[in-house]
Amino acid sequence: MANQDLILEKDCVIAGGGPAGMVLGYLLARAGLKVSVLEKHEDFLRDFRGDTIHPSTIGLLRELGVVDRFLELPLSRVTTMDAVIDGSRFTLADFSKLKKPENFLVFAPQWDFLNFLAAEGEKLDGFDLQMSTTATDLIVESGKVVGVRASNARGLTTQIRATLTVAADGRSSILREKAGLTPVDSGAPIDVLWFHLPKPQDPPPATLGYISTKGMVLTLDRGDYYQAGMVIPKGHFELVQAQGIESFRAGIAAAVPHLTDVVHTLQSWEQIKLLSVQINHLEHWSKPGFIAIGDAVHAMSPMFGVGINYAIQDAVALSNVISHELARGRAPGEILAQLQQRRERPVKKMQRLQQLGHRAIARVTSAKGERVAPRPLVGLLRLFSPLIRRFMPRFIGYGFLPEHYRPDAH
Repeated sequence: MANQDLILEKDCVIAGGGPAGMVLGYLLARAGLKVSVLEKHEDFLRDFRGDTIHPSTIGLLRELGVVDRFLELPLSRVTTMDAVIDGSRFTLADFSKLKKPENFLVFAPQWDFLNFLAAEGEKLDGFDLQMSTTATDLIVESGKVVGVRASNARGLTTQIRATLTVAADGRSSILREKAGLTPVDSGAPIDVLWFHLPKPQDPPPATLGYISTKGMVLTLDRGDYYQAGMVIPKGHFELVQAQGIESFRAGIAAAVPHLTDVVHTLQSWEQIKLLSVQINHLEHWSKPGFIAIGDAVHAMSPMFGVGINYAIQDAVALSNVISHELARGRAPGEILAQLQQRRERPVKKMQRLQQLGHRAIARVTSAKGERVAPRPLVGLLRLFSPLIRRFMPRFIGYGFLPEHYRPDAH
């Protein structure tokens, strides 16, 4: 007799155990629903993923009553973000100006955040996290998505039938493709090469990035090391490699002189990961019984570090509008369409700003001469620095339409 698929019945099945999928799964299970979250990897230990936890997310965890447990994890609290432009230091954001108690930013490895959500989810009867399990196809009946087919590392196949199927499986979403949805690419003129560097003996104050005619280098403080990145023109990674690892190290040292004594730790290209910067969006987020959220529906640039924030905001907004409906065994198309109308406005605003930022970075890093910023512009930055410090924390930390957990909706 041929092996038959195991069949599970759920209120919701979510492909992708990233921030959007895990937050949505937790919120729906907390509402008493039966939810499966499918994560294709065996664990969450993947490097060079976004690891910024924004004030809006800290506020969400506080609304859920779990923030104290989260803040006990080994993480870094950040109250200011500095940038060095042509050798001059500027404080771009002062999060201490935000309303307490969410007046700081957190840097934590993304796997710690996801493991935390998994542990909290395990306390809920309806939460089912399946690791090493990939959603491979949609189950469609009479023009409506009614679940997914999935396979695990042991080769076992499962049908997970659900009232709502959610694609939260990232910018290379399998389910988005199976649903026949194609993103509209807005283009990006830059890529980023990510790598780790140990801190020098006498490190300067925490600095988000260094910008000069010698290049743009990011340095995110991770305690005893930097998660660092170098901005390069789109598609130039092979050219950078052809110039040799020594040339790459020299470029970092030229842009950030205090890293000169530590760049030797980069010994091979295996230590350097290419982040192909993308900005795209779906024109339609949903189909009957199906919706995409997070990077599966709008890939964000690393500009301003808001991608995780916007993905989590999608999850919160979706849980708020769909929980009661799923409890009734429904996922009305008009509700899913309303979710898109609510969330795509702030997403498009942010993506437009990211595009402007990309063009500015591409222009200044290719500038000739000794400076990327004319001295009058530097003077204006200093003059308006107090306003910038107050505006940027809200812009970065909350975004254009922050979402809140609504207990009444659950």
